[in-house]
Amino acid sequence: MDLDALVAIDIHVHAEVSADGHTALSPVLSAAAGKYFGVDDAARLPSTDEIARIYREQRMACVLFTVDAEAATGHPPIANSEIAAAAAKHPDVIIPFASLDPARGATAVREARRLVEEEGVRGFKFHPSVQAFFPSDRAVYPLYEAIQQAGVPALFHSGQTGIGSGLPAGGGIRLKYSNPMEIDDVAADFPDLTLILAHPSFPWQDEALAIATHKPNVFIDLSGWSPTYFPPQLVRYANSLLQDKVLFGSDFPLITPQRWLRDFAALEIKPQVRQKILKDNAIRVLGLDKT
Repeated sequence: MDLDALVAIDIHVHAEVSADGHTALSPVLSAAAGKYFGVDDAARLPSTDEIARIYREQRMACVLFTVDAEAATGHPPIANSEIAAAAAKHPDVIIPFASLDPARGATAVREARRLVEEEGVRGFKFHPSVQAFFPSDRAVYPLYEAIQQAGVPALFHSGQTGIGSGLPAGGGIRLKYSNPMEIDDVAADFPDLTLILAHPSFPWQDEALAIATHKPNVFIDLSGWSPTYFPPQLVRYANSLLQDKVLFGSDFPLITPQRWLRDFAALEIKPQVRQKILKDNAIRVLGLDKT
C-alpha cells in the first residue's frame, strides 16, 4: 500500500454481500437499513471487487469488514476468510478487519488469534446492538485479551443504528447495548487495546467525547452520518482536543466516500487537522507506518 499516494483512508466500510450472493444481514434488516439511508438494493450490495475499484479510483484505502451476529439474528455471517481474501487480492486499497460473535465464547478467542496470525486480519469489528451484548460484559473479556495481545484495534458501533429502523419493535435490535459508556470499562481494563467508537454517538455524543478525551486508547470514527449533520461539540473537539483521535469513516455502501468528503469539505476544520482526520490518524491507529 502506497501511503503517500493515498488522499484518505476510510476506516469504516461494510462488505454487504459475499461472492455467492449471501448478504451480511437478513433481507428484512438489510432492506430497512437501505430505506433508512435512502440507498437502493443495487447500490447497497457492491461486491468486494467493486469496492476495491471504487476506492482505487478515488485514491483511497478502506478498512473492510462484516458483522457476525448469528446468535442474536439467526443469520449466518459473510466469512471472515472472504474479507481476508479480498484484501490479499487488493492489498493496495483494502485493509481487512474480522468480526466475531462474542456468543461464540472460547471458539471466538481461538479464531481471533488465528485470523491475525494466519490470515493477516488487522482489527475486529463489533456491533453490540445487532450482536445483542453489552461490551462491558466480563464474559467477553477473554476475546478482548486475545485482540490486545495481537496488537490490533477493536472497532465498536456506538449510538443509534439504521439497522432495524422503522420495523416493528425495531427488528428486535436494542439500542441500549451501543451506549459508548459501555466502552469506558473496556478501555480502563485493557489499556493496551486500541478502541474505536464508530459514528457520531447519538444520543450519547457527549459521553463518547468524554471517554475519548479521558482514555488515551479510545478513538472516534466519523462514519454513518453526513458531516453536514455532525453535532457542534463533535466538530469543536475534532478541531482541537481530539484532533489526533478522530478518523474518517464513511459507512459505505450506505454513505459514499464521495458524499462524505464533499460535506466534510464544507466544515470549518483547520487544514492541518483535516489531514490528520482523513489519513494520518488512521495510519497510526492501524499501524500502517510499521509495515
